[in-house]
Amino acid sequence: MSDTNAAGGSGPEIISPELISLDTDLGTTKEDVIRSLAARLTAAGRASDAAGLVDAALAREAQSATGLPGGIAIPHCRAEAVSSASLGFARLDPKVDFGAPDGPADLVFLIAAPEGAGAEHMKLLSSLARALVRPAFVTSLREASTPDEIVRLVDEVLNPAPKDTPAKAAAATPTPPVSTGKHSTEEAPAPTPAERHIVAVTACPTGIAHTYMAADSLVAAGERAGVKVHVETQGSSGSTPLDPSVIAGAAAVIFATDVGVKGRERFAGKPVVASGVKRAINEPDKMLAEALRASENPAAATVDGTAAAAADSDAGSVGFGTHLRQVLLTGVSYMIPFVAAGGLLIALGFLLGGYEISGPAKDIVLNNSITNLPDGGLATYLGAVLFQIGSLAFSFLVPALAGYIAFAIADRPGIAPGFTAGAVAVFVGAGFIGGLVGGLIAGVVALYIGRIAVPQWLRGLMPVVIIPLFATLVVGALMFIVLGRPLAAITSGLTDWLNGLSGSSAIFLGIILGLMMCFDLGGPVNKAAYAFAVAGLNVNDPATLRIMAAVMAAGMVPPLAMALASTVLRPKLFSEAERENGKAAWLLGSAFISEGAIPFAAADPLRVIPSMMAGGAVTGALIMAFDVTLSAPHGGIFVFFAVGGIGWFLVSLAAGTVVAALAVVGAKEFFRKGPSDAELDPEIVPAAA
Repeated sequence: MSDTNAAGGSGPEIISPELISLDTDLGTTKEDVIRSLAARLTAAGRASDAAGLVDAALAREAQSATGLPGGIAIPHCRAEAVSSASLGFARLDPKVDFGAPDGPADLVFLIAAPEGAGAEHMKLLSSLARALVRPAFVTSLREASTPDEIVRLVDEVLNPAPKDTPAKAAAATPTPPVSTGKHSTEEAPAPTPAERHIVAVTACPTGIAHTYMAADSLVAAGERAGVKVHVETQGSSGSTPLDPSVIAGAAAVIFATDVGVKGRERFAGKPVVASGVKRAINEPDKMLAEALRASENPAAATVDGTAAAAADSDAGSVGFGTHLRQVLLTGVSYMIPFVAAGGLLIALGFLLGGYEISGPAKDIVLNNSITNLPDGGLATYLGAVLFQIGSLAFSFLVPALAGYIAFAIADRPGIAPGFTAGAVAVFVGAGFIGGLVGGLIAGVVALYIGRIAVPQWLRGLMPVVIIPLFATLVVGALMFIVLGRPLAAITSGLTDWLNGLSGSSAIFLGIILGLMMCFDLGGPVNKAAYAFAVAGLNVNDPATLRIMAAVMAAGMVPPLAMALASTVLRPKLFSEAERENGKAAWLLGSAFISEGAIPFAAADPLRVIPSMMAGGAVTGALIMAFDVTLSAPHGGIFVFFAVGGIGWFLVSLAAGTVVAALAVVGAKEFFRKGPSDAELDPEIVPAAA
């Protein structure tokens, strides 16, 4: 089997005997197995850098486990290090845990695709993923006695024998029956009115394997239940949207996705069951049964207008807490670009015009020009311009937060009422807290207005006029008449409390913020602490400037600490890939990009994350103790000009970095995971015990 035949171009086979390891011990962890298979692919010329391939595969593992029921695992990735689409295979003895619900795996495929892999390669790899839901194929893999036999089995899946020609099929069966479970990549015939069918969308972040396995699992469940399931796979091999007539006649829709559904509004009004993509692989029969029950339940959650489905649908949906977290993080994610652009421009304005520029900036911009410079000359004028641009961008912080929280709940009809709620929150002084509350109310109101049954002729106006109009009216009235003053009082009280913090109270707040910034390295907890700091940032309020300094300094600790530990203190405790990551982490940490430590935490969370939290707590506490301030919300070393007390800032940052680095080195030195740790470098001698 070659790419010449399978993918329309010359190149090595997708799988070959040298990429296969049968009944061997590749270690006790999934990291060990992935490293071994990546080394095979690199030795065979399929990848230029084993470490790069391992990092990409482990980054995908960090998103969600790739273990599947039945003792199967499919770690997979797309990476620049991969030169041609390839499959590495191992039949393990002993088995290794890849996070499957029913135990460890003995059959492991490492699916590696080039970063720019074309649709044909993606189709080949997705064909393998689909085959793994067929028990007969899995059994044949376990019974194969040689690598050549594995190659033959995989080749039969990727290059199936041609079926009868259409002419022969027509002669044998003049009127072929409609087949069950057509995917979006096939031409699914429009169902007749008498047919009862379900439509589904599957999608995962990488779009190589789980997307297609979930699709085939749902189709197979439909065949067992006697129900047609039409699936649109939104994956890397391309996606052909479901025929509108198929969607229109569907009894219900299943969303099995880990990412957003493209074209969600096409399913408006359909009863919906939603989950992550892996549930469709593990429990397809249950999901189908829930969809069928929803189709008969008038009170079931539906895809309303262009709005997202409700969070409280049947058991197939995500839980309320998870949905709420997703909604809030959506708002924060869309808010951050306004923060970064506005905050950095304000800081640059201070750099050129001095901190006193905040007062006269508006008058300077309106009354002066490049040919009519104010007192202070060109630097003052440019400083005022930068400060004013940054201030205007920064003023969208709370409206953007509220608007996109509402968007996450009610899709596009929620944006206008959400932004309005945020603007009202700013107007009445409710600030960040008002934006959160207003965005949630706006989204819920827009969602439920969209559920009101209206005549067909009015339906087109709902998302454009009716929902935004009445949702804006309701949330605006609530914010002005009922909620504005209480929320403003809470915000004012919180501000006064922060201003009153001193001594041990301020230090304790610094510890909490430091722990939060280092807990999940860019995840929800980290973003919550960061959003708290930037939303309250006020250049005239020293308390908020201290909080900003503590948050940024603590967020710089994890990548700097891992860089220090892996490249300076004890490089031999880390793999070659981690040592390379450590070199890059110096720059990432210096720029306040906490995610630079994620590769280390993903590979060894129990020893890395507590160590980073210890360092972050030290840095946060010292920043507060030394009254360090920061007037820019991002930038790391590139905004040192905006730091008040730069010497103590560096001392605090260095102290936390050293504490975290020593902690992770000690944890790796004295609390080894197993034999694989000693294999990171041949000179490491296992600790005596």
